[in-house]
Amino acid sequence: MLSYPPVVYHSVCIMLKPLRIGGLALAHNVVLAPLAGITNLPFRIICRREGAALAFTEMVSVNGLVREGAKTLALLKSCPEDRPLGIQLFGDTPGDLAEAARMVEGYGDLLDINMGCPVRKVVGTGAGSALLREPLKIAAVIRAVRKATGLPLTVKIRSGWHCGDDMFCEIGRIAEAEGCDAITLHPRSRSQMFSGQADWRQLTELKEALSIPVIGSGDLFTPVDCLKMLAGTGCDGIMVARGALGAPWIFRQVMDLDATGTLATVSNAERADAIRQHLQLYLREYGEAVAAREMKKHIGWYAKGFAGAADIRRAANSARSTAEILTITERISEIPDAHHTAS
Repeated sequence: MLSYPPVVYHSVCIMLKPLRIGGLALAHNVVLAPLAGITNLPFRIICRREGAALAFTEMVSVNGLVREGAKTLALLKSCPEDRPLGIQLFGDTPGDLAEAARMVEGYGDLLDINMGCPVRKVVGTGAGSALLREPLKIAAVIRAVRKATGLPLTVKIRSGWHCGDDMFCEIGRIAEAEGCDAITLHPRSRSQMFSGQADWRQLTELKEALSIPVIGSGDLFTPVDCLKMLAGTGCDGIMVARGALGAPWIFRQVMDLDATGTLATVSNAERADAIRQHLQLYLREYGEAVAAREMKKHIGWYAKGFAGAADIRRAANSARSTAEILTITERISEIPDAHHTAS
């Protein structure tokens, strides 16, 4: 049980509702974004247990699929609990993207083409947000992939390459015309990376321009942020990214806040339980060495917002085994909730 009262909000309307993307019907409209190095099978399952209606794989390289095959297909490792599953591809060649779409069709329930990743390693290959500078290539890419697969097809974009050269409405119209079933917009330019503030007004503009569903992303760090985006922009759904790091319960909290107007704070016992589940999933899927290494990273996100969090993070950084990770987790569970503070 929680040892302190929930925060009460007053919601004027219910914002969570079923979402249909092509032939895929989702229970509600709050989904987990693809995150490189993060949204592997253990993390997806944790977020699903907390209520995510859809989860995406990490970005999957088309070049890796076409040239390396089995090694890259390992990123698509899944299980019955991990459905429905979105697969995100990145590449810049229509033919290769179409071939990759055919290769992965049996692994998931929806395909997404990344046209928004701003990192240099991806942009340097002509993929990700580099495509925003080439609307004709975007049209060719979507056309080729649409012809190659019958799965629901979406694209994820940014507002443009530089601040002010906004391309999102033009690209949205292209995506709709070429057969996309939905579009996700992170309303920052590529040049902004993750700095500044996402301009949620662009979501309203894009929604007004299209008839396919528009999914919003960007600066969704709390359950209140999530409902504010849905209420304030008119978008059809939201995609939580960095807000789920160390807080997979954000999906449950959004549903509770929307349904009851109350937001229960997560206790340290609940936090520790999530870490244990996460660790056990890593052990089941990848073994001891990977589990210990990856959970050190995740505890860096889980250990925030309570007294002694900085000490917990330091202990995790020096941990060498999952047994030490479990010892740290027990420490977290024993920290009194009444002592919550910023750290």
